[in-house]
Parts: sequence; structure tokens; C-alpha cells
Amino acid sequence: FTKKGLLASMESCGATVLGFLASIGLAGLVFAAHKLGLVYQLFHKVGTKSPRHGGESVAEVLRAHGVKFVFTLVGGHISPILVACEKMGIRIVDTRHEATAVFAADAVSGTPGPVFIEFPIDTLYPYHLVCKEFAVKNPPKGLMGKIVAWYLNNHLMNLFAGAWENRDVSPLPVQIPQATDDQVQKCIELVSRAKKPVIVLGSQATLPPSPTDDIRKALEDLGIPCFLGGMCRGMLGKDSPIHIRQNRQGALKDADLVLLAGTVCDFRLGYGRTLNRRSKIIAVNRDKTQLLKNSDIFWKPTLAIQGDAGSFLVRLSKGLKGHRCPEEWPQSLKAGDTTKENANRAKADEKTEHHLNPLKVLHRVDELMAEDSIIVADGGDFVGSAAYIMRPRGPMRWLDPGAFGTLGVGGGFALGAKLCRPESEVWIVYGDGSLGYSAAEIDTFTRHKTPVIAVVGNDACWSQISREQVPMLGSNVACGLAFTDYHIVANGYGGKGYLVGREDEDRLSDIIRQAQKECREGKATLLNVLIGKTNFREGSISV
Repeated sequence: FTKKGLLASMESCGATVLGFLASIGLAGLVFAAHKLGLVYQLFHKVGTKSPRHGGESVAEVLRAHGVKFVFTLVGGHISPILVACEKMGIRIVDTRHEATAVFAADAVSGTPGPVFIEFPIDTLYPYHLVCKEFAVKNPPKGLMGKIVAWYLNNHLMNLFAGAWENRDVSPLPVQIPQATDDQVQKCIELVSRAKKPVIVLGSQATLPPSPTDDIRKALEDLGIPCFLGGMCRGMLGKDSPIHIRQNRQGALKDADLVLLAGTVCDFRLGYGRTLNRRSKIIAVNRDKTQLLKNSDIFWKPTLAIQGDAGSFLVRLSKGLKGHRCPEEWPQSLKAGDTTKENANRAKADEKTEHHLNPLKVLHRVDELMAEDSIIVADGGDFVGSAAYIMRPRGPMRWLDPGAFGTLGVGGGFALGAKLCRPESEVWIVYGDGSLGYSAAEIDTFTRHKTPVIAVVGNDACWSQISREQVPMLGSNVACGLAFTDYHIVANGYGGKGYLVGREDEDRLSDIIRQAQKECREGKATLLNVLIGKTNFREGSISV
């Protein structure tokens, strides 16, 4: 190379490097502008004079999704949402405890579980209020002060840039897993060969998309004996010949095929040990983890299907059209039911050492409740007994907290149920322990004109715990309560309370009918029933 050529080459390389660096610098500036929202702000207007706020956007989405009720305990951080919902015709129902609001919503929307969404407060209020809050009162002087002020103002612009532009708020499609045609066909073949099949339904079988009436018809067409757990109670009405209520463990041991439709092999089925290892086991569940819970330890599915249990039962019934379970099998199980229930009724007639026999109280309520009644279960021992005695009249007429036995659901579940079905008689079966969680919601029932009837089994004890704690550990510590005047609490909150003791045994029916009358006339009523101890269901687990 000549000296002149070398210099020219160096100049060319320098220009290339400078150009490359300039490109990097420009790209960096564009990237920074993008990350800081400056590019977005160029194309989307900030309505600095608009009175609109983010609560309106939330309300628009809720309305588009068909939400009719918003349950809440009011607070400044959510006020814009509540005000906007009210203006858009969504009913605001305020409760006395925020947990009640969650339980009420759980009882109403059909979505299988809660979803948590957090709204930062600066996204909910109008521009002029947020701008006022963002203003730095004593900004640092010099360059740093200017940088802080610019950053806060830029953040404010990003919050409101394009905030009021039209957007599609229609519901997104929901993907629900379904059994394949091959899986359904395999089940058809297994069921058609079974002589002693049993179906165990869990709460999941009541979820959309299949209407519960379609599922009920499918079960009746199949003619297979059914055990109904959780929210499925009532699926077959109160007197179905294929609904078996007693001796589930024995039936599962005798069965040659068991269909677990939305039922999980957790403690309620002995983690799978209750199942006969020689039986054909078909498990259907939306959740793969729940579908195979404890499998290959105590049980093994013949066929495991990740899919919607309700839809599966409808398809199975259609595939088995004309086929019915041999009638002598459900008849034999039903005969065992009758024997057991007669024994339970005889036990209800026994005198307890103190107060009223809780079984007699529950039988009497079951006999007198209206045919359109909805039963809400909230408690331990008293509610566990109710699960054996009280018969929901139809699908979606039994609400309970599920496997985890969450106490305190009573007030919220009943509130949601009464709002959805205002013509129905709504009963809460409370233990005296669980009542303490939501007794204040009698005020909510009164203010929102949603009268319900609460039956409190008051034995002054956390009896579900005491039953095991005392024989195992020899102490009743922390299990004792008092025979509190819960009926007076109900009166104080605007309802009507009744104290029911042994001296009222002969007029128990009259008191229940009077409570029903008060409820029809718009009063939330509470029966504070003093109950004694029995040995009913000792060692059993309620589902």
C-alpha cells in the first residue's frame, strides 16, 4: 500500500465506525423513547381535560361479561369502580366483611375459582386528581429536580395516553378440555359390560358448559347408582331411585366399575384406598393433577380422561342409548339406603342428655322446607349431620365450601343465592362456631332485602374438633364455646331471632313455619337451636 492509499483506507474505516456508532446511538435513542412511552404518546392522545376515570373502563368490561352484581366492602381505592358500576346498572351489594363479598361472588358468576386482579390506584381516578397527587411539592433544585419532574410527568402521560379510545371488551373464548371420541367409546365399552357400576360425582360436574338438567337426564337414562358429593347434591332431586346416600364405602368395594366424574381421590375417598383394586376405574377431571391424585399409590385408573365431567356424562349417555344398568344392583343399594335411613330416623327420636336432639331438628327442617329451597352448609359437626339428613330438591340447590371446609361461607353463599333466585327459600345450616364468621351479615340481608333463614346448631362447642381431640389427646382445650344468645344478635341487626330449646320440642314445627312466614314477609330469620350431643357419624368424613 502507498502512504496515500493507507490514509484513504483509514479515513474510510473511521467513517464506517462513526456511522456504526451513530446507528447504535440512534437505535438506542429509539429504544429508550419506546421504553419511556414517548413513541406511544406520539400516536395516542392524553385527555387532560377529560373527567373520565379508570373505574369506568373496569365497569364496561364487567357489563360486557354479563356481570349483574358486584359484592364489596367499600374503600377509597375501589370507589371509582363502584360508582361506575352503579351508573351502568350493575347492582352494588356491600357486605360487613370483605370475605363475605368473595364468598357471595363465588356463589353467583359459574367460573371455577377466584381470579385476582390488582388495579393501582393511579389507574382508577381522573387525570386532574392524579396529576395533583403526582405534583412534587418540594422538588430538588438543579438538574436532578428537572429529571424527577420530567419522569413523573412522563409516567402520568403514559397512564392516560389513549385511555379513552374504543376497545373491544367482549369476553374472550374459554377453552374447556373435553374427552376425545376414542376415550368416550372406550368408556362406552367398559360400562356396557359392567354388572355393578357406580358413578361418584364431585362439584366439578356442575360447571358450565353442560346445563345441570342435561346432566341429570343423562344420569337417569344410564340408570347407574350415583353418589353425589359437594355441589352435586340435589342433582337427582330428593327421591331418585338411583341416588344412593348411605354406605358408599361398601358400594365402592362391591362395584366392578367406578366412574369418578369430577371426584378427586383425596381424604374423602381414603386417598383411593376406598376403591376396589379389581374394579375398572374411569376418572374424568379437568385438572390433570387432580385427575391422577394419589394414583399408583393406593389406586390406578383403567382410563384417565382430562376433560369436563358434565359434558362427558352427556356424551356417554348418548353413546349408551337403550342400555341400562341391571336394575337389581341399584335396587339392592337403595334397600340398604332405606335400612340406614330408618336407623338414622330412630336415632333422631332418642333423647339427648341436654337440649334437643340435632338429628330431630334437621329431619324436621328437611320435612318443612319449601320445594324450591337452596341449602347453604357452613360448619362442622352439625353440618356434617345435615349432609346425611337434608335432601336438596334439585340441581344447584346445595352450596358448601368444598374439600378444604372453609368456615364462614354461610353469609356470602346465602347472599349470592338469594340474589340469583329471589323467589327461593334460602336456608343456612350453621354450626355455632362458624356463625361467628358472618353473623353480622344479617345486617346485609336486612339492608339489601335478601331475607334468608339461618338454623344454628348451638352446642357451645367446636364439636367436629372435640370429637377427635378429646379421645386422642385427653383435652378439650380451645374447643369450648358458650350457649350464646345468637337470636338477640339477629334482632339487633334488623332480623328476627328465635331461641329454641327442649321446652319447645312439641312446637318445633310451628316455630319453623313462623320463621318461614317471617322470611316470606321480608325478614331475615335465625333459629338459635340449643342441641345436645349424639354419637351419630362418629369416625365418618363428610363430603
